[in-house]
Amino acid sequence: MLYSNKETLLELYNALNGTDYRTVEDLEITTLENAVYLSMKNDVSFLLDAKMMLYEHQSTWNPNMPLRDLFYIARLMEKYVIKDSLYSSTLTKIPAPHFIVFYNGIRSAPEDTTLKLSDAFGQKENDPSLELKVRFLNINPGFNSKLMERCKTLREYSQFVAKVRKYTGEEKAIEKAVEQAVTECIAEGILSDFLLSQRTEVVAMSIFEYNEAEEMRKFGQAEFRGGKAEGMAEILLLVLENCGKVPDWLKTRILTETEPSVFENWANALTGISSVEEFLERTGLKECP
Repeated sequence: MLYSNKETLLELYNALNGTDYRTVEDLEITTLENAVYLSMKNDVSFLLDAKMMLYEHQSTWNPNMPLRDLFYIARLMEKYVIKDSLYSSTLTKIPAPHFIVFYNGIRSAPEDTTLKLSDAFGQKENDPSLELKVRFLNINPGFNSKLMERCKTLREYSQFVAKVRKYTGEEKAIEKAVEQAVTECIAEGILSDFLLSQRTEVVAMSIFEYNEAEEMRKFGQAEFRGGKAEGMAEILLLVLENCGKVPDWLKTRILTETEPSVFENWANALTGISSVEEFLERTGLKECP
């Protein structure tokens, strides 16, 4: 929501690249939408200065961002060259892609690192034929201070999330924690204009983010009560992949299960987990010898 606004998006780009672009008309937002590509939706992508920028946000650790970005950039480039013939003798020019992930989860993570698609290859190669590099930036308070100084909106977003975490840590109900954080931020001038104009939606979305696993569990139970087990394997894997790397044997086990009651038990086990190992411990699932 915050970076769907061209002014704030341009501010973020300038802060990351040490540039001073001021004309928002030079920036073209290209974000994929569900309506066009079903489940294919990225956070923010845009064209500027002959570059295709893809900015993603993670509130949970997910090492699969290079693979996800590969899918996103393929769709975006497909749209970009749709009027060109790729079989002609003329080289089709495309914008240079750049990938950034902004992370503010509670799991410890480096300040500034690079995630590579080749890290996911089953067989390591010295010179992979296909590579995709994602710059990973930790935006929790205390990290990347120079970037935060240059980008007011990113700094204040980090402060807002920190306040929500502070109050949920005091065992307040998530609804009260978010409301208190929003009220304080407005009073202190932190994202105040944005929060004043979007307060209701920000509160609702923040509550959902913190209850995502619980929402998934409830959704799964509702599906089963309605006699619909289809798609639950994909939902389970989506939640688990946000908690870490899912072993191939576990993916196979989940994808081949057909019993609704088993899926419901697994959905219950997702509540509040922070790792795949915790899910395995709760369910007792083990790799068969």
